[in-house]
Formats: sequence, C-alpha cells, structure tokens
Amino acid sequence: MPDKEVILSAEGLRKLEDKLEHLKSVKRHEVAERIRKARQFGDINENSEYEDAKNEQAFVEGEVLQLEKVLRNAKLVDDVSIDPHIASLWSRVKIQDLGSSEVYEYTIVGSTESDPVKNRISDESPVGRAFLGRRAGDVFEVQVPAGTVKYKVLEVGR
Repeated sequence: MPDKEVILSAEGLRKLEDKLEHLKSVKRHEVAERIRKARQFGDINENSEYEDAKNEQAFVEGEVLQLEKVLRNAKLVDDVSIDPHIASLWSRVKIQDLGSSEVYEYTIVGSTESDPVKNRISDESPVGRAFLGRRAGDVFEVQVPAGTVKYKVLEVGR
C-alpha cells in the first residue's frame, strides 16, 4: 500500500525538517552519551540507567523514521494561488454554532500540523472537512460524537 501524501505549508515543512535535524544531530548524541555513561556502572542486565537510555534511543530512532517518512511523502502547497474567500487549507474560518450562539475561529491545516489547543483543525477531521469550500454566510451541519451541530460561517480569510 503506498504511503499517504502529507500536505504541508512551508512553515510546517520547515518545522518538521528542523525537528528531524535536531533529533539526528543533537538528541542521538545525547542518548549515545547516556548509554556510554550507563555502561560504566557495570552489569547492564540490572542497570536501570542503561535500560532507560536504550528505551530513549529506540524512541528517538522511531521518531526519526516517522519524520523521514512524512517528509518523503510531503507535498508543499502554496496558498498564494487559492481564493482567500473560500475555506481551504490554511484558511482562517470564523464560525458560529447556531445552537449555542458561541463563536469559534479555526485555521484549517493538514493533519500533521493540527493542534486543537491552538485552534488548528485538520482538514481530515469531520468538522475541518465540513469547512472546506465554504464561504461567509454559508450554513451547514456536521455530525460530531455528541450529535449534529449546525454552524454558520461568519468569515473566511488567510
């Protein structure tokens, strides 16, 4: 099965490249040094320092492999050519929940860059997918775990 294409902004691509570089050039060396020091404590069979360092090494290597895979399948999308009045990737969408009158603002991003705490919603999530193609004034419904929610798009921008 082919790997899934990962859509990234230039900023998202840069952040992933920086993280990969840090893991390879800094974190790997730190972990290798921890392993070297832990070996000096003697018997590695009952050495918790050594075991912890080896577990961290496995985690770092797994992260490196994952980031390399994401970057290998990355597709950089330039948002300059996209209509700023239609919700798409990297659009900032202000919506109103018509049931509660609450107003929310989200930025639609690729799944790799999503961060709900920062209101960065994935284009693959049910709500993010429902935003795509919408304009200010559109009213639409979305199925969420709690039921159906009706939204009105107040504003779309970059």
